[in-house]
This record gives sequence, structure tokens and C-alpha cells, in this order.
Amino acid sequence: MTKSWQLSRRTMLRALGASVALPWLEAMHPSSPLAVTPKRPKLRAGYIYFPNGVSKGSWEPEKVSRKGELKELSKWMKDLEPFKNDILIGHNIWTPRGNGHGAGTATWLTGGSYSGSRVSAGGASVDQIIAKHVGKDTMLPSLDMSMRGEGYFSNSLPRNSISWVNSKLPATRDTNPRTIYDRMFRKSSEGVTDKGVIDLVNDQAKNLKRRLGLADQRKIDEYMEALRAVERRMEFAEKQTGQNSLSQEEGVVFKRPSVGIPKNHEIYMRMMMDLMVLGFWSGATRVGSLMLDHGQSNRYFDFIDGVRGTWHALSHYRDVSGKTEDDDGINSWKNVSQKRDMYNTVTAWHHRQFAYMIGKMKSIDDVNGTLLDNSMLLYGSSLGDGHAHGEENLPIIFAGGGGGTVRSGRYLKYRRNYSLSKYHLATMQRMGVPVEQFAEVDSPMSGLTKNV
Repeated sequence: MTKSWQLSRRTMLRALGASVALPWLEAMHPSSPLAVTPKRPKLRAGYIYFPNGVSKGSWEPEKVSRKGELKELSKWMKDLEPFKNDILIGHNIWTPRGNGHGAGTATWLTGGSYSGSRVSAGGASVDQIIAKHVGKDTMLPSLDMSMRGEGYFSNSLPRNSISWVNSKLPATRDTNPRTIYDRMFRKSSEGVTDKGVIDLVNDQAKNLKRRLGLADQRKIDEYMEALRAVERRMEFAEKQTGQNSLSQEEGVVFKRPSVGIPKNHEIYMRMMMDLMVLGFWSGATRVGSLMLDHGQSNRYFDFIDGVRGTWHALSHYRDVSGKTEDDDGINSWKNVSQKRDMYNTVTAWHHRQFAYMIGKMKSIDDVNGTLLDNSMLLYGSSLGDGHAHGEENLPIIFAGGGGGTVRSGRYLKYRRNYSLSKYHLATMQRMGVPVEQFAEVDSPMSGLTKNV
């Protein structure tokens, strides 16, 4: 039956102190049966970076068909196994102009070379170029996030910057979930009351649901519950840090207390991933990046059974004495195999978090598919083999369907070194950026739609 009214894609739930964009709903389809539905949905681009590379061989799939189809992933990627048909695993991907903990991190998304003497990343990063083109139509041009870094290089500029507005200006990165959440859903010009976003817009949501069909009512319920889940996690983090929200009388306005970083690293990381998903789902932004740590992280993962030593020390898995400059002076290892397994376990832990994110995106309905179908995600590192500081065969996974323009579920095994800049160019062109070259390349990635 033809709808008697149509809901605008820009419709928002508004209240004093909050403004929440709605996800895509069936009521947003053109109401006229003669109207033409857009051929392509609005794509989202996401970049998830981790430091310290991986051990040689751990990224290779266990079984691949003659046609390059992923049949079984490595044991370290077991958490990604349910999503092997939604990803592409790269082989011989590299960044020819930048490599290492510092320069490699700073140029992972620019395709340039880093100059420490004049603080230059060689150009603007791909996410900021996309944001400049599509950001005028969203609440936030881009979502630039980072886990709070740990270790000696936490204040190193190149190790903490993958996004660059121009060659010399890094984008400011947010590490506090509360700040990011408020930027997306709070209206600072009207002040903030001590209420959650859901409480503030709940009446409007109920009124809107009365005018929608059952499918759209369910989508709004799912969306609001996702917002509630993030708020609950932030409340839990507040209790952990002893910074509970102040009790105020109704209508009293005050500056909201900033929440501390959750002590549980997994809760913290998944909260940040939830925020990127919410940003894409709500339409608050179409491009986002998340650094899972700075480019030479010395974080301890001793909360994982059987793992000892810092992340960076473990990456140098061939040094087992515990007496090198990369070690903490406390831990040592029996042999290379033991240390490498600990290193791989840390890598596998991060795969589990990425699997959580893509699973969530795959469960969300969007225009002509799921949120994952209408996104292009890059997950990986600026180092290949961590011990050798390898500049070749970077650990890279591409996820998402690119709005139907990417054929996933394959192993992209290039015969020789293949520039990551080609993927960046392909993403920009799919996002509608009028560009024919990027960094050192003038043609987009060839393997996204066919075998290589």
C-alpha cells in the first residue's frame, strides 16, 4: 500500500540539549510509486589502525581456493572466520614512501613520506580528503578517534597521527568516549542537563513511532537501544573512576563531568568501535578513523592468559633474553616460539575486537543492504613483520561491500609490491570525490571487483 506521507532522510529527534539523527527507514523511500530510488546508498569509509605489525606468516589464510576464495583463515584469525565472506585479505600490500613506527604511522593514510625536520606527512590523508568533500552534509565532517596510548612514545607526533588536514597539520584525535558521544548527539549551544540522550528525545521517538510501520518501529527501537547501550557503558566507566554524574534538580544546567577512560581495555575499545558504528548508522558522519594505540605501543596485555611483556617487546619476537632496549628489564622468554605465540595472541585479541565491529555493522539494516554492505573499512598496520620492521607485505584487511562495488571473501595475492594508495584512490572515487590520482598512483586498486 502506498504511504500517505514521506519522512525526510534529514529528520532528527530534537530536545533541549540533544539532537539525534535517525537511521535509514522504509518511510524515507520516495512516496510516489513512480519515483526512482537512488541506485547507490551513501557510502561510509572507516580506517582502523593498530601498531607493531604482526609475526611473519600469521596473516596468511589456511585454505584458499584456486579462484582465490577464502576457505579457512589462520588459527590466529579464528574470530574473523564467521565473516570471511565479508572481507578481503591483502598480500604484498605496502606503502612505498613511508614505513616504521613513526613515519609509517604518520603516512599510512597519506601515501607520502614523513619529514621530521619540517613536520610534514607528505599531504592530506585520505579520510580528511573525503571529509572535505562529503562532510558538509553531515553533523561531523569526520570522526577522528584514538585509544589512549601507552608507553614512552605516547607524546610522539608522528606515532599518534594517521589523519592529516594538510601535510603539516594533523587532525585532532578524541580519546574520551563521553566527548565523542556528546559531539554526535548533544547540542552544546543549549547547555546540557544531567539526563541521557534517550531520556531527552524519548517523547519524540514515541510520537514518531505511532506514524510508522512495524518494520520501522523495530528499527527505531534497535537504534535507541544501541544508544542506551553506549550510555550504560559510560555510566559503568564513571563508577569505575569514581566520577559519578552530579545529582541536579530538573532544569538545572551544568557542565557535564568528563568520564575517565575505562579501566577494562576491551570495554574501552568496543565502546570506541560502537561510537564509530553509531556515527555511520545515524548519519552523523560518513568517514571515521580509530587508532587502537599509538605507533609504538608499549601496552601490557597481561590481562590475556599466558601473555607477558609489552606489545612492542613482543613484536621483536626473535629476541628472547629480555635484555634488549625494547624490553622492560623484567620479562624474558624460553624461546622464539613461546614469545611469538604471545605476540600472535595479542594480534588475535585485536582481531576479536574488529570481528565485533564488523558483526555489529552487518546486523544493521541500511539502504539496499546492511551498514557493512554500504561501507568500506580498512584494518591494518604500517609494519609488516614486527621484528624486522618490515616495509613489505603489510597486514591489511579490507571489509565491507562498498555499496555493491566490492566482491569480498577473497585473498588478494598480488605478485609484487602493491601500493596501499591504490585502495585509498578507489575509496575516494566510490565516495564521489572527483580525483584521478593520489600520492604516487594514478589508477585505483584493481582487485576489489575481480581476482588478481
